[in-house]
Amino acid sequence: MNDNTEIRLDSGKTATAQCPVIISASRSTDIPAFYSEWFFNRLKKGYSAWTNPYNSSIIHISYKRTKFIVFWSKNPKPLLGHIDTLDELGIGCYIQYTLNDYGEEGLEKGVPPLSQRIDTFRMLVDRLGKGRVIWRFDPLILTDRIDADLLLRKIEVVGDALNGYSEKLVFSFADIVSYRRVKSNLELNGIRYNDWTGEMMRGFARELAMLNKKWGYELATCGERVDLSEYGIQKNHCIDDRLIVRFGHRSKELMEYLGARYIQPSLFGTDTSENAIPLDGGGLAVITHDNRDRGQREVCGCMKSKDIGEYSTCPHLCEYCYANSSKECALRNWRLHRQNPDAETITGR
Repeated sequence: MNDNTEIRLDSGKTATAQCPVIISASRSTDIPAFYSEWFFNRLKKGYSAWTNPYNSSIIHISYKRTKFIVFWSKNPKPLLGHIDTLDELGIGCYIQYTLNDYGEEGLEKGVPPLSQRIDTFRMLVDRLGKGRVIWRFDPLILTDRIDADLLLRKIEVVGDALNGYSEKLVFSFADIVSYRRVKSNLELNGIRYNDWTGEMMRGFARELAMLNKKWGYELATCGERVDLSEYGIQKNHCIDDRLIVRFGHRSKELMEYLGARYIQPSLFGTDTSENAIPLDGGGLAVITHDNRDRGQREVCGCMKSKDIGEYSTCPHLCEYCYANSSKECALRNWRLHRQNPDAETITGR
């Protein structure tokens, strides 16, 4: 399903392009917030181009076989104007929505006010359906102004507002010392940070699990080694083949790609197998393939997909950003994009 194909470029030339079935848009930048028009224009044209961050080579991506997209965003409101396009193209989606509350501390100066982002979450759920918009409070950052108790209070405010709209809460503990770019950006921006210890993580998890008794969210960590299962907290699969089957099972090609098949319920009308996936619209399925992406970090549970974003292109300018080498570089690339918004690449080059 990921075989290459020949495509015709805007220039009239031909090129070889990858043909991913599942797209990630994107871990590297906020495509929904800033590049929605570009992305959906390229989706209709049938391809885009991606710059390899390691060797700067240009790789073309064909959307000929794309059946599902996982969006990542801190402000996905612009997607509301494009969901009909996905329906017309027969492409499913869900959204990893990072909805933090760092306004008073100035860690996320470029995102809309919290109340607006909560309203956006609700509007997206009303349009897409519950389960397709996943709440992330990510990362959990400790500074001289934010301790674990304050983080819990912040989560409670958002959790109360999303109760009945979200099924899940995904979080991670900011691992600052281990990530050179995050550490550098925080220090450059004058943020006095603290790292989490294992004991602090477990204490936080215990309190969060207690807090969750009033909501009943599925709690999960992203990219964490620490085992918090004793508190009912699982390790997340952000690009999740089970979730993709749940919402994309009407695509025969997608089901075949994931190694998924429909199953019959038991004689008593239910299926007790932990592997059975309840499908959107009814029915059950199971996945018979191991779809995990071995190219990701060891602790990452994501399945195989093609990420089409580019680093140093996000104008949110969050103080702790791991994806921007600097604010200046991100803004420079954003200006390049606006000068040539219909280009093959995000940066307009």
